[in-house]
Amino acid sequence: MCVLQCTDSLGFICQACGVQHQHLQPAFHQTHPLQGGRMDNKSEIINRLRRSFQSGITISEEFRREQLSNLRSMIQENEEKILEALNKDLCKPKFEAILAEVDLVINELSYAIDNLQSWMQPEYVSKTLATSFDDCFVRREPLGVVLIIGTWNYPLLLLITPMVGAIAAGNCVVIKPSEVSAAVDLLIAELIPKYLSQDCYAVVSGGEDDSKALLQNRFDHILYTGSQDVARSILQAASVHLTPVTLELGGKCPCLIYGTVAIEIAARRLVWAKFFNAGQSCVAPDYVLCSKETRDALFPALCATLKEFYGKDPQASPDLCRIVSQRHWVRLTELLKKTNGTIIVGGESDPKEKYIAPTVVDVAEDDILMKKEIFGPILPIVTVESLEKAIDFVNNKEKPLALYVFSNESSVVDTVMKKTSSGGFCSNDGMIHMTLPGLPFGGVGSSGWGSYHGRWGFETFSHRRGCMLRGWGLEKLNGLRYPPYGDTRLSWLRWSATTKMCLLM
Repeated sequence: MCVLQCTDSLGFICQACGVQHQHLQPAFHQTHPLQGGRMDNKSEIINRLRRSFQSGITISEEFRREQLSNLRSMIQENEEKILEALNKDLCKPKFEAILAEVDLVINELSYAIDNLQSWMQPEYVSKTLATSFDDCFVRREPLGVVLIIGTWNYPLLLLITPMVGAIAAGNCVVIKPSEVSAAVDLLIAELIPKYLSQDCYAVVSGGEDDSKALLQNRFDHILYTGSQDVARSILQAASVHLTPVTLELGGKCPCLIYGTVAIEIAARRLVWAKFFNAGQSCVAPDYVLCSKETRDALFPALCATLKEFYGKDPQASPDLCRIVSQRHWVRLTELLKKTNGTIIVGGESDPKEKYIAPTVVDVAEDDILMKKEIFGPILPIVTVESLEKAIDFVNNKEKPLALYVFSNESSVVDTVMKKTSSGGFCSNDGMIHMTLPGLPFGGVGSSGWGSYHGRWGFETFSHRRGCMLRGWGLEKLNGLRYPPYGDTRLSWLRWSATTKMCLLM
């Protein structure tokens, strides 16, 4: 436990590490973040945050803006530490870490700070004749204390980005980093208390048992990123308290390549999107559907691109990520052992480095690689002769988190977009759509519930409260609804309450 020593009116300081914990009472203090963020009593931490929320401290625009700015400073001032942690957990190249974790989070924070004032404004709605003199508007209000459970593949991005929306909406927040990405988990637990109000924001670290204990408490919203199996257990826990849940779950994201295509460009964009982060991306293209002619042109283009990107020996490339854990490495290598497909390029692996080479496999529709989300550097190519059959193939599976189509023909892109359903959609590239804060990021069906990014995150963590402010006028008109009832009164009342009548007026 932290040994606390009173310093002044600002709070307490940990004698073990010298970190000052502002505005905390010793009875509510948790185990120090450097020791993994475990709490003797998780409910006490949640109760502390709930008391803070009920005090109204998070409501003002000034407070929200200050916390968002502090969070941005945390990322900017600790970039090197973040890069070191990401490299330790996933061997992430500096380029990928800055692009996908540091800069995307900073952009999200800047976008929220710039738009916070407009997001918080009431939204006025159209009225009827009966309500023409009333103020009728939608007021966005924070939900309370929310829980955000992150995942390991983008351990900073997928934890902090939803937190941005929660803070912007005025909530108190508990974040639970993934224990699989242990170095980032440790760093976040160290940094958050230094930059954000400890009365309103807390980090809880630990494994499966800690998550289960945390979920026994009542939250006002839960956002979880991860697997469908864990999502089911989270839903069961949330149902006890009737807590609303946002789920970001991934799935097998297809890439359809049909019509005329710039094959070399398509290969470069496909390889980048698939093997970025060693394929450990929930929106990475999971498999490709194309005609035999396209496949025959695509294979040499993919091989050439992989050599261009990662050299003759990809294992020696400084630009290729590693698999996060031995367990995940074993799962992926077992898939390669069991596939009946033909490996076109790659297939090599090294357990000591948790390395798997970027691999392209020519497979049939029923191959084991087509059963579940791969989540690794293995790209199956499936031959489906017509666009219509490819669309049927996609529609016969669960709805994916993202769907991609590569084609020079706008009719092909339009057909795929209109005849399929997915969380997000992008033509002639992969993953780029999720970098834009103005677009919602989320799944549909088994790939997720709800969305966030930009205003969509603000809305996810807000209650849209319908408000009507009435005066004492128009009592004769209002009197039409009072007993004793009559047909004449009913006719006048129906006329005054119609929205069409109001528009004509």
